[in-house]
Amino acid sequence: MKKLFGTDGIRGVANSELTPELAFRMGRIVASLLGSRSCTAQPFFWLGRDTRISGTMLEGALVAGITSTGVQVRLLGVVSTPAVAYLTVALKAAGGVMISASHNPAGDNGIKFFDANGYKLSLELEAKAEELFYRDTDDLPRPGGEGVGRAVRSGKALQHYLTFLKKEAPGLKGLKVILDCANGSLWKIAPHIYRELGADVISLHSSPNGTNINVKCGSTNPDLLQKAVRKHGANLGLAFDGDGDRLIAVDEKGELVDGDAVMAICASYLVEKDMLPGRKIVATVMSNGGLDIAGEEHGFEVIRTQVGDRFVLEEMLRSGCVLGGEQSGHIIFAGPMTTGDGLFTSLQLLKVMVEKGEPLSRLSSIIRPLPQLLVNCRIKNKDGWENNERIAESIKLAQKKLGNRGRVLIRPSGTEPLIRIMVEGEKSTLLQEISRSLAAVVEKELGISS
Repeated sequence: MKKLFGTDGIRGVANSELTPELAFRMGRIVASLLGSRSCTAQPFFWLGRDTRISGTMLEGALVAGITSTGVQVRLLGVVSTPAVAYLTVALKAAGGVMISASHNPAGDNGIKFFDANGYKLSLELEAKAEELFYRDTDDLPRPGGEGVGRAVRSGKALQHYLTFLKKEAPGLKGLKVILDCANGSLWKIAPHIYRELGADVISLHSSPNGTNINVKCGSTNPDLLQKAVRKHGANLGLAFDGDGDRLIAVDEKGELVDGDAVMAICASYLVEKDMLPGRKIVATVMSNGGLDIAGEEHGFEVIRTQVGDRFVLEEMLRSGCVLGGEQSGHIIFAGPMTTGDGLFTSLQLLKVMVEKGEPLSRLSSIIRPLPQLLVNCRIKNKDGWENNERIAESIKLAQKKLGNRGRVLIRPSGTEPLIRIMVEGEKSTLLQEISRSLAAVVEKELGISS
């Protein structure tokens, strides 16, 4: 049985791998599973999407699938992933659905489901959904007449989320902020919020056309944002990804401030305020060793998990941590949020800047990253890579060369046919040599994808 769910929902090339038929079927299944758990007389789902051209196609299929079980759908249109998760909890829905492939190319798309608590489906629920998907028979609810669900557009619901954001935000009068909205979910929302808070806003990549989402922009391509910050003399720049759950910042000098630095800044602030339970935060194995060093110097400990915000959140809930995230900028503030929220994170970062009255460059100096190099190998087949003897031997040799102040991490992408190689250490030239050598072995053993 082919696995449908990856580390972040279901993803694939729109209309060939991720088809309307798949979306319809999965909509029926998840609506049946979550709708039956609802305590309300008329369960409903929130449904949002990003700006991809395939979004409305998949939206229609999901609406048909969900409503065919008798569950209602409330359409949000173009919104961020965290907005869907927040509204699912705040307005007591049976579940939520976001149509997005996040930072992936425009030709891809994805489906992210949230339960009534605003969390991604558990592994058990995902496994049950996949089992039902591959059954030959469909014995799910199919009411007739007045029992069929309705779909309605909800223009006012988003205001609940925006009101929440503004309550958690500082005043920004006098600050010049440049926003890179990635031609995605936050193209309209982010500039609106920042202007309402008093900032002087310059908005980049805020003209989505269905195919330009994430194209040479956003949190994965912040080069133009860096240049714009320098050109306009802005206090900082903020880059979001296609569905608005990630943030990469740029300081007033045009230098990048990644997720590790943002976590270090916010963790140190929370320690000072005695608002960091256990003085611990959660990060993945991909976070730089400099984050651990910053923690030692500023009074917090870093707990490591495997890559994926699902695992970060699970550890946060298990250990009672209120802050966790990834180097990529996917950061979770537990309590108010149930998933990463780039916009919320940006406002928390601004809160520290405003309260301390310090530029971002000074705040981000809290972390001194160790040199780190990441290489993506596009391969034919990543299955079984961890049992490949030549790859294992190459990793051992690389680790020996790096010594105690370095590390090697090789992992498969959860959403693409990639093997990701990360090497970290004190000497950049050695990292380049090791990464090239490892990439050559991986590509030879697993094949290069055309």
